[in-house]
Amino acid sequence: MSTLLYRVGKTAFRKPATFIIGWVLILGIVISMISINGIHISSEMKIEGTESQKVLDQLAKELPAASGGQGSVVFKAPDNERLDTPERLAAMMKGVNEVYGLDKVINPADYAAEAGNSGASAEMAQNAQATDTAQSATTTPPPYGPLMVDGVPVPGMLISSDGSIALFQFQFTIEQSAITQDVFDSVIQSVMTVEQGTNITVLPGETLKTVSIGVGSAEIVGLVIAVIVLLITLGSVVAAGLPLITALLGVAIGVGGAFSISKFIEMPSVTSVLALMVGLAVGIDYALFIVNRQRRMIIDQGLSAKEATARAIGTSGSAVFFAGLTVIIALCGMLVIGLTFLSTMALVAAATVLINVFVALTLLPALLGLVGERICSAKAREKSTKHPKATSRGVADRWVKFVIKNRWATIIAIIVILGFAATPITKMEMGIPGASSANLDTTARQSYDAISEGFGEGFNGPLILVAEPNQSSAKVTPELMGGLVMELQGQNNVAQVTPLGMTEDLAIFSLIPKTGPNDNLTKTLVTDLRAANSSIAQTYDVKLGVTGLTAVNIDMSAKLAQVFPIYVGIIILLSLIILLLVFRSIIVPIKATIGFLLSILATFGITTAVFQWGWLHSLFGFDTGGPLLSFMPIIVTGILYGLAMDYQVFLVSSMRESYVHGHRGTESVVHGYNQVSRVVVAAAVIMVSVFAGFIFTDDVMIKQIGFTLAVGILIDAFIIRMGLVPAIMAIFGDKAWALPKWLDRILPNLDVEGEKLIASLNAEEHTNTKSGLK
Repeated sequence: MSTLLYRVGKTAFRKPATFIIGWVLILGIVISMISINGIHISSEMKIEGTESQKVLDQLAKELPAASGGQGSVVFKAPDNERLDTPERLAAMMKGVNEVYGLDKVINPADYAAEAGNSGASAEMAQNAQATDTAQSATTTPPPYGPLMVDGVPVPGMLISSDGSIALFQFQFTIEQSAITQDVFDSVIQSVMTVEQGTNITVLPGETLKTVSIGVGSAEIVGLVIAVIVLLITLGSVVAAGLPLITALLGVAIGVGGAFSISKFIEMPSVTSVLALMVGLAVGIDYALFIVNRQRRMIIDQGLSAKEATARAIGTSGSAVFFAGLTVIIALCGMLVIGLTFLSTMALVAAATVLINVFVALTLLPALLGLVGERICSAKAREKSTKHPKATSRGVADRWVKFVIKNRWATIIAIIVILGFAATPITKMEMGIPGASSANLDTTARQSYDAISEGFGEGFNGPLILVAEPNQSSAKVTPELMGGLVMELQGQNNVAQVTPLGMTEDLAIFSLIPKTGPNDNLTKTLVTDLRAANSSIAQTYDVKLGVTGLTAVNIDMSAKLAQVFPIYVGIIILLSLIILLLVFRSIIVPIKATIGFLLSILATFGITTAVFQWGWLHSLFGFDTGGPLLSFMPIIVTGILYGLAMDYQVFLVSSMRESYVHGHRGTESVVHGYNQVSRVVVAAAVIMVSVFAGFIFTDDVMIKQIGFTLAVGILIDAFIIRMGLVPAIMAIFGDKAWALPKWLDRILPNLDVEGEKLIASLNAEEHTNTKSGLK
């Protein structure tokens, strides 16, 4: 491997134009494809095989109108005033009628006309009467009612008992994921006209929120910090600029390539941000390791820039290759879960990492070929000549010797600290952060609070119920619907049940819980309604299906919690195999995995305390705690495992290189640590800065992912790799590299440290020297 990469690096250095033009052409192709196909993103995340998704698919097939997306708008009067004045009613009616007149929005008047033409109007009237009877017999009058205009109820409109808040709910003709931005904009534009001259506050609901993929100022700040760290570490503007250029190019091709095919595959909105996060972080880090190695060879060994570049690609490039492979394996492990939206995110992020690896191994040496000997200034060379041993007396040397001297105390202290940090994980609640945890100044949160105040929190998370007779010969009748409404209305935690429609085979209802979408009582209600042995199912011999956004989110969290242990097992097993091949050691891969488990548990514990309990919420730009993103543990675990193994590979491969080159015992630990600790710390700071930049975005999902990744890298790099790893390596000493003879014969020698490469180059140099003497 190292010999092959050595040749690649040397060729790229000699012929930079070929490689540079090649990558520019690839970028040009990506840009052209985007201009032709456009960018298509979706906010929907389907979980195939769940009960809620099965019901949605059934509705889309048998009653498409009932499977369309839903929208809601709140109208709020000034304090101590009412909405039902003639002027305000006229304004609201105008806005509502405009919405009902839009394309892709269902108009109840048209629906009623179709029902009348099909002969179903009499049945529905009878059913409505039965429903009214059921509700009046089982419940007290609710603190709200239909909005009346001239004695006629306005379709889709409810008003609170004090007249201060009105709720407008409507349905689209297509699924939520298929609704384009111009449809949302048209709805919002129509309802916002109600504010003109009425003092009414119009609050569009969360379902009308736009999907945003922009990069804000906070992310740019993260990049600025990365540039500063690169300047400090490499000491040159030219050297510092190269990792940034290669990382940005890799991300542009990776993320741009995903956008270019988004017309043909469903692309969740979070996919591009995830790939951007990971791509920037690894792209900068991989290039940093190679450039730093090249500069050290020039300064410490007096090599030419050409030879140093080739050797850096052959040695550090091998580590980069296997580090990137570990990240890719961790990401691709998500494919085994079988969830389409997770698979898409994983593949896009993995492809971006792979592109950054190839960019670091081919484009970077080409750029170094353009720079030539200017990569190291004369000042840097002179400084190294005057102070050749400066690095051995630095902070890193003192720290690693302190850790080794106090190895047992260090290990115990780290376990205790990280164990304490992990304790909140026992209370972690998973879900989909929504309007209930949005910032107080957002329209989505204000709409949520207004609905809760005027109608009850459950109106923010309506459930769609589908009743289907168990017997194929049985048919749905108005009497059956009326009886089901009566039974459903009498269930615990049910505020309101409304029939939505019926066919011969299906009865469809809207059910409003008394509790909010993320409340555990709502989850219990969904489970109870689905139970095949429930009193409703047995009395009416029907099967009840539950769907709607709330049910979908509940199912998503349950499904992801179920597959999470399987996923962790898969990536750990595959990565252990890679680390076994790279380090030719049994102890090192096991130690690396244990250290990662400590860091990931502490990471999720801290994230729970911050985002669920609300600790330090003002510092991180949010007002209210809420559930953690249900698919975050899988995504973050995969990414952090891969990135943690990056640092493991770079740090421990340096220790093994020292061991291979004659250092023994703790001396190999100290020497290897001193060689790369500075650049590992710099890489970690860069990665944390990039991830932390996403903490201050408006989207709470991106905020949580950015925070968790930043904290995870901080813990793993500075506590596990800089503290726990040298302490454990010192305890095992040379035994850390022990390998059973039978296993040593089976495993291929990948020569990650470049031992064979250096031996070959030294032999060639010796031969040339002898030839020169002759």
